[in-house]
Amino acid sequence: MTVSEQDTRYETATAPKGGRWAFIAICLGYFMVIMDATAVNLSLPALGRELGGDLGALQWVVDGYTLTFAALLLTAGVVGDRLGTRDVFAGGLGLFTAASVACGLAPSVGVLVGARFVQGIGAAILVPSSLALLRASFPDRAARAKAIGIWGGIAGVAAALGPVIGGALTEVLSWRMVFFINLPIGVVALALTLRLVVRPAGQGRLGLDPVAQVSAIGGLGVLTFGMIEARTRGWTAALVLVAFAVAVLLCVLFVWAERRSASPMVPPGLFAQRAFTGGNLVGLLINLGFYGQLFVISLYFQDARHLDALWAGVALLPMGISVSFASFLSGRVTARTGTRRTMLIGLAIGAAGQFGLALTGVHTPYGLLVVPLVAAGFGMAFTMPAATTTVVEAAPARDAGVASGAINASRQVGSTVGVALLGTFAGQVSGAAGGVPFAFAAAGVAFLGAVLVTAFTVPSRS
Repeated sequence: MTVSEQDTRYETATAPKGGRWAFIAICLGYFMVIMDATAVNLSLPALGRELGGDLGALQWVVDGYTLTFAALLLTAGVVGDRLGTRDVFAGGLGLFTAASVACGLAPSVGVLVGARFVQGIGAAILVPSSLALLRASFPDRAARAKAIGIWGGIAGVAAALGPVIGGALTEVLSWRMVFFINLPIGVVALALTLRLVVRPAGQGRLGLDPVAQVSAIGGLGVLTFGMIEARTRGWTAALVLVAFAVAVLLCVLFVWAERRSASPMVPPGLFAQRAFTGGNLVGLLINLGFYGQLFVISLYFQDARHLDALWAGVALLPMGISVSFASFLSGRVTARTGTRRTMLIGLAIGAAGQFGLALTGVHTPYGLLVVPLVAAGFGMAFTMPAATTTVVEAAPARDAGVASGAINASRQVGSTVGVALLGTFAGQVSGAAGGVPFAFAAAGVAFLGAVLVTAFTVPSRS
């Protein structure tokens, strides 16, 4: 075999079906969702001044998106498997883009919150489908691991750029531009998807379990609502306790319905696989630690160190840059060494970063915070693509959508729990570090827990 023939075979194995522009289309949708989520926070004061509304209403500009996004992820993954991930992804792109325009045109806080709910629906539809399309587009496992690393790296870039872009657009132009910027991105991604992204074979199965669908949506939604309310009302508030009780009941109903369904949402054999269950649990734990820490340190920079929103975003840039770099690197390392070793390395570095942040005080020089910030971001981002690959590879191709929905739902629930739990640990940070070090230590414990889960559930690469 000649060198040119070998190169041709390699390119055939690694190039995505539909071409590189199809891969770009898949990643653009994910980029838009993540950037929008992180950019909106810094526009809240400006939109509050223009539209009015109390603090509770402004909180729901963020939480309305989070609630619908978390509640629908698992169901959206299943629907993608049933109806076809390419068409579902395109539908999610169109809905998210249209809702973004509605957000930018909103004449009141109420309309804006409603449009944010619709944005959350669009995001929940397209994110699991984007990951399922990646699996179908890269038949070669090593190439797929690299692609998932790039996919995660693009999310890291979006998360890092979101606060800076959101702050800059709000200061220079208007808070409305934070939403309007999604229009050109969404239109380009949708056009490329419809023209170039190939429909995966073997999809379009019939059969949906309505009881399981409703109980899954309700359970995830009520759990997320309870976590959101726990941040402000406290963990023992009657409304919060009722929400948690209802979430448990709906979870029991979901399991009952799945055991009796001829077409279950989540095939019972998936969670019987240790790698699938372990990968999802790792996703939950590191998102709990990382996004809880990110919430707390954002308050720390603004309330304890008195930085404005734009400079707080700039202070977090080293972590955002490390997130981007680690995500890209993770895919390459995973392709060579397997997911277990990649996850263990990332989790150890992330835990070290979180415990380093636990030494933070009000007067800690910023230069001393850079190394633990970089380590925390690197550890999370180096681990997450490998954990995602673990979950996706553990499921058969026909269940790629539900596997994608499961790992993304686990991550979103972990993020919501982390913000509520670590925010409670941090307490009042204005004027003093308060419980901030304890919150960071709790994030480190979450990463160490993920180390144990990985060690016992993720097999070594043969």
